[in-house]
Amino acid sequence: MTTATGRKVSQNGRLRHLVGDAVDSEQEFTVVDMPQTAADDRPDRATKAFLAHRNLLFTVAYEMLGSAADAEDVLQDTWLRWAGVDLDAVHDQRAYLVRITTRQALTRLRTLGRRKESYVGSWLPEPLLTAPDVAEDVALADSVSMAVLLVLETLAPTERAVFVLREVFDLEYDEIAEAVDKSPAAVRQIAHRARAHVSARRPRQVVSPAEARRALDAFQRAVDMGDLQGLLDILAPDVVFLGDGGGIKQAVPRPILGADKVARALASGWGKVAGSTSWRPAQVNGYPALIVHLDGELDTVVAVRIEGGLITGIYAVRNPEKLSHMQRENVLSR
Repeated sequence: MTTATGRKVSQNGRLRHLVGDAVDSEQEFTVVDMPQTAADDRPDRATKAFLAHRNLLFTVAYEMLGSAADAEDVLQDTWLRWAGVDLDAVHDQRAYLVRITTRQALTRLRTLGRRKESYVGSWLPEPLLTAPDVAEDVALADSVSMAVLLVLETLAPTERAVFVLREVFDLEYDEIAEAVDKSPAAVRQIAHRARAHVSARRPRQVVSPAEARRALDAFQRAVDMGDLQGLLDILAPDVVFLGDGGGIKQAVPRPILGADKVARALASGWGKVAGSTSWRPAQVNGYPALIVHLDGELDTVVAVRIEGGLITGIYAVRNPEKLSHMQRENVLSR
């Protein structure tokens, strides 16, 4: 059940309060009211095991959901189930925790799908301010990029789980089969189908941070100056512009397609923003991005998809409910 403060209480009445994000496990995760005795060190063992894998579990949940807030909820559910497990019977704690997290994320993913059906405007993944080491792991950075997370949105829940566990975390088919309640043979088929689906839609090449920064610098200059030709020079002919205001902040109500339409929308629309705006480069979801402040307050996160030196996708998140993980760096791992 849940207390008046929103903290979860386990069946045995002990209060377990998960605090903070996937930043510094030892400092950010707190377990309260878990007495220890010399005869029973089980709560301490469970906590240490969970903390050791917390950033990994958050990454699994986030890649499956595209929502940091929902990923945090999945971790709380995972902890509550893990706290009741007989640790002496667990041979591989990492695999066991990943299995619990995957099952909880699948349940949450189906619920999230129903929420998206009534979402106002375009739905974009929740951006994360990421630590520099995320970018150093090219495969991890690619898998959490806005562009790839949007591609994962086109997979069915089980396909997404199988793809993430196999392609990102390199789990064996029998491990994945246990997590998604399928046979290893079925998982192989699902993995093959999901891999082909994603490969046909994801960016065809990995973009270096330097190339991404050059494109973003040119984009920012052109938008700041209302330079239509400067925008046309950096935008791909088939560029798509998506905005997510969640019905709370103004954003483009539907995708804008094509360089001419996108450039005109940006060149004219940005100048109409009331207030003083400032841009700041940042590492978001493993790649260079731009953070826009309006009158000193965080207003928008702009991520882009780049291919062949040109911007093929612009993703502007303004929904304030999705910007809470932009206040400090998030640690992801695999």
